Amino acid sequence: MAETPIRGFGEGEYRARTARAQSKMAAQGIAGLLLMTEPDVRYFSGFQTPFWQSPTRPWFLFVPVSGKPVAVIPEIGAVLMRTTWIEDIRTWNAPNPADDGISLLRDLLAPIAAQKGSIAMMMGHETSLRMPLAEYDRLRAALPGLRVKDATALVQGARMVKSEAEIDKIRHICCIASRCFDRVPELVSAGQPFEEVFRAFRREALAQGADDVPYLVGGAEQGGYRDVISPPSRRPMQIGDVFMLDTGMTWDGYFCDFDRNYGVGRVDDATQRAYETLWHATEAGLAAIRPGASCRDVYSAMQAVLARGKEQGAAVGRFGHGLGMQLTEVPSIAAFDETVLQENMVLTLEPSLAYGEHRLMVHEENIVVRASGAEALSVRAPEWLPLIGGTR
Repeated sequence: MAETPIRGFGEGEYRARTARAQSKMAAQGIAGLLLMTEPDVRYFSGFQTPFWQSPTRPWFLFVPVSGKPVAVIPEIGAVLMRTTWIEDIRTWNAPNPADDGISLLRDLLAPIAAQKGSIAMMMGHETSLRMPLAEYDRLRAALPGLRVKDATALVQGARMVKSEAEIDKIRHICCIASRCFDRVPELVSAGQPFEEVFRAFRREALAQGADDVPYLVGGAEQGGYRDVISPPSRRPMQIGDVFMLDTGMTWDGYFCDFDRNYGVGRVDDATQRAYETLWHATEAGLAAIRPGASCRDVYSAMQAVLARGKEQGAAVGRFGHGLGMQLTEVPSIAAFDETVLQENMVLTLEPSLAYGEHRLMVHEENIVVRASGAEALSVRAPEWLPLIGGTR
């Protein structure tokens, strides 16, 4: 078993992330980044807490074009923020609907507005405004000279390429998930309610060392499942079922995201053929991974394998995505995405197909892009569909 990585990062990791962003900000004439979602705030500060589950309070991190970031946060988070490398921490007693940090932000940004300078915020695809829109309008009205640009490409581009310390954390949680999937034949039996399968898998994940299992979905039906994002039902597992578990476990704030398929007792030829097709499509995707290739190239390599069979690529929208501090990150392994792969990008490969009577199958692996190609982070699924309580 590989050695467990060290939790957290040294200050040098955050200094390097900030310096890279500041270099790009300076080139684009941006005086600072205003960030407010959990992964973006954590990426530059190291501030990690499950308290983000509460929507009551907004949280802000301002990354200036030079110097350390500035935190503008509710007082309840001050003690934890002081354990990070951030020194300038401005707080208010929250919640305060009359002024939830807006006056603090106004004072921070006023010098930039007075010079008709520009800040940048996340505005593009896969981003959100984590503050009330009315409060954002109030802030803009209080700073009439302030110009706001789009920071999406800058921040997402930085986060797409991982440090070796980040990759170690993702590899660790992928190893934990792989061990859990290896245990599935011991955890599952005919007659067991599907929701009990979920509970057993979550218990195993925690026992193996995962911090949490915030994402676990799947499907189980006779002859093949038709849905891949459902919570479990009380329906008992039956001989002839095909089921899939797709998990996003976390360790120290980083996700794995991959699935495994199984048959209970026996499966029909169409299901076995679908599984083999997806396995070989994944092989083609793995072979296409290299720096300089595009996401579209990888998608096309997998789609070409699917097109040779009777099955059709399923309409789930893409065949993989980025992975890291979030379960899904940019880029997309899709025909529309021309993002060029770089070393140390962490990706999922997730081809899917439709077969038979409205049946669906999905296969997923986690990899990191290296100079020599794809390095596996998840333990590769077997070429043949595993059977539980049966023989071939």
